[in-house]
Amino acid sequence: MVRHVLVWLHRWAGLLMTVFLILVGLTGSLLAFKIDLERLICPQIYATPKPSVPQLDLATLAERAQTLVPHGEVVGVNLFEPGHASVSFEARKNPATGRPYELNFTELFLDPWSGKELGRRRYGDISQGLINLMPFIYNLHVTLLLGTPGLWTLGIVALVWTVDCFIGFYLTLPVSVGSFWRRWQPAWLVKWKASALRVNFDLHRAGGLWLWIILLVFAWSSVMLNLRPVYDRVTGALFDYQTTTYPTNPQPNEHPRLDFRAALSIGERLMAEQATKYHFSVQYPTLLSRFGGFYWYYVKSSRDIRGLGETIIAFDPDTGEFKALILPPGQRSGNIVTDWLDALHMADVFGLPYRIFVCVLGIVITMLSVTGVYIWWNKRAARRFRGQRRRVVISGAN
Repeated sequence: MVRHVLVWLHRWAGLLMTVFLILVGLTGSLLAFKIDLERLICPQIYATPKPSVPQLDLATLAERAQTLVPHGEVVGVNLFEPGHASVSFEARKNPATGRPYELNFTELFLDPWSGKELGRRRYGDISQGLINLMPFIYNLHVTLLLGTPGLWTLGIVALVWTVDCFIGFYLTLPVSVGSFWRRWQPAWLVKWKASALRVNFDLHRAGGLWLWIILLVFAWSSVMLNLRPVYDRVTGALFDYQTTTYPTNPQPNEHPRLDFRAALSIGERLMAEQATKYHFSVQYPTLLSRFGGFYWYYVKSSRDIRGLGETIIAFDPDTGEFKALILPPGQRSGNIVTDWLDALHMADVFGLPYRIFVCVLGIVITMLSVTGVYIWWNKRAARRFRGQRRRVVISGAN
């Protein structure tokens, strides 16, 4: 009886998730090579490396961008991708009308060696052409292009997917415990010379078994990214875990006293102090940004798992007072697990081999979804056929 219920749950959970899993699987395959594809599709926003020339610092890039866009105000300078400088803006108010100026972009790209402008785009706006193809795919993958409702929808799908991973694994186990390994062995194999239905069934079952652990990692990390309250509660119950909290300023100053030059100087000093205190080394800066009423200074440090650099400090934009340090991966087991889930999901560890693996995994997820629908459709057709035959026999008997 229990197995029958679990089969029913697995079937309908899979059917309800099919479109979502195919979508995130295929887009995820592309996003594993997001930077590489973007360099190929729109090389104009990437500078030619100049190994013998030092890169401009974050403050100089901010000042250069500000002169190029007088009606906008720089709120962040991003160097997450080496040799690729992206500057984000918000519109200033027009003193004549009291309303913000119209800006047709959200990102400005600069050559990090010369400060030359390379391009502009409104992030994710596919109407601007190929320059926004990869951001469009990213938004589709993360929110279904629906904003917060899409984020929560995918979070619920991820939660169902996580539970279904355990149900699917259980259903591969033999009903009888006698000769367990001999009975379970066929579940790991594909009979390629069998009927189409059997091949699809074997692919569905064996594919899920061989990749079960990494499928669970991606399902649960999707809950982490899209349904954080649920993730925090479960992780807190299983591990020593502390939710990362960011300082907030209920009354941020729209025109802070510290400009980007002063903020960079303070950020470098505060980060050096924290590096000494917590015994880590700073490798290079990746972001200086102002949001939420604070300055945020990101660096790649010896403590980072991911290549992006997520060792962060926050400080007051008027006084430079230190407010917070976010230092991965921390000493708590739950936070270490969280950092690794994030890095594995983003394919930002282990270099090219793992990115290739994640790309293939997205295709496998699509295969598992398609074979699941194929199996259901054939079994449904068989049930209908048996029902029709039964009615014909009963009708003939009467």
